[in-house]
Amino acid sequence: MSGQERIALFIDGANVYHATKALGFDIDYRRLLREFEQRGRLVRAFYYTAVIEDEEFSSIQPLIDWLDYNGYAVVTKPAKAFVDATGHRKIKGNMDVELAVDAIAMADHIDHMWLFSGDGDFCSLVAAVQRKGVRVSVVSTITTRPSMVADELRRQADEVVDLADLADRIGRDPNERAERMQGSQERSLIAAPARTSQDAEKED
Repeated sequence: MSGQERIALFIDGANVYHATKALGFDIDYRRLLREFEQRGRLVRAFYYTAVIEDEEFSSIQPLIDWLDYNGYAVVTKPAKAFVDATGHRKIKGNMDVELAVDAIAMADHIDHMWLFSGDGDFCSLVAAVQRKGVRVSVVSTITTRPSMVADELRRQADEVVDLADLADRIGRDPNERAERMQGSQERSLIAAPARTSQDAEKED
């Protein structure tokens, strides 16, 4: 039955980012998709994240664009920036409602929901989806101290899969990042005009 099981992924982008950062690895989203395509019939892979619209360049935009073109259903909304009582700029961008709405809508079309988040606010959602006969697996980590998975969510889920145990199958090769950064630096050097002695004289 596992090969015919209809599955859907619901990825809380911010939550997963903090979990993998705590574990010391980056997710290769191409490998992640491939991993779950082998686990059943992947109906949909959702990725949720808030975006700061007033920034000239958003560091997450390249990832969003890549996911959008490579098999993910990306759901975004504007993040709200505000200044707290101490004068520090804070960003608020909760995607819980969007994720919950999509999960309930998909529940009648899947057998297994994979929730990539440790947020305890999803307990009611998990229970509602389970009442529709859908199995729910939570993907986060209990390896870190403190744990990234809320106790109530662990109790509600049918199973909890630790991201640390998936790192070998869905993690990005650290050498790939180093090579990419080196290539970027080399391209910058090639693009930058050479500084001649005449330029130096002009500056003087």
